[in-house]
Amino acid sequence: MNLTLHLGTAIALTDEQFEQLARANRDVRIERSATGELILMPPTGGETGNRNLEIITDLGIWNRAAKLGVAFDSSTGFRLPNGAIRSPDAAWIRQERWDALTPEDRKRFPPLCPDFVIELCSESDDWPVLQAKMREYVENGLVLGWLIDPRTRQVEVYRRDRPPERLENPASLSEEGLLPGFVLDLSEIWLSE
Repeated sequence: MNLTLHLGTAIALTDEQFEQLARANRDVRIERSATGELILMPPTGGETGNRNLEIITDLGIWNRAAKLGVAFDSSTGFRLPNGAIRSPDAAWIRQERWDALTPEDRKRFPPLCPDFVIELCSESDDWPVLQAKMREYVENGLVLGWLIDPRTRQVEVYRRDRPPERLENPASLSEEGLLPGFVLDLSEIWLSE
């Protein structure tokens, strides 16, 4: 279960201070909401860690071959236009958007919303909280997002120009418009019965 620290007006961390806090506490994934709360997320369990690896591996292999952008793992924080700093389980940015960043911006939390994200619902995650996070990505410029729940074998697909679409037990996911040739095989993601 995530822990949210409501700092109120007592402590308003700058981006630099938040980055220092995150670096000093590398064993804890920390996000910052648009209103300044800190969200502390525990490390994942073995099954979730393995599923995240499968997702990152598939995205990375596709990205290496396609050469259309830059892929990121769950330890990368992105500074969204609304001020939140979020770390999706997997993310991808079109190459031209990455190239437009300064070298300094690339080293820190990139100041943009990824074009594509995947969030994997773990045992400690709350589905409505993840849905809100996906909506936040869309509101900040996300083109495509997949919210995956291995327990129920459901996927919600988020696109910036339409309401979320729920898929029941799909075998795979793909999106030729944004990610030509990328197919995420869900057989390694679904929980065994």
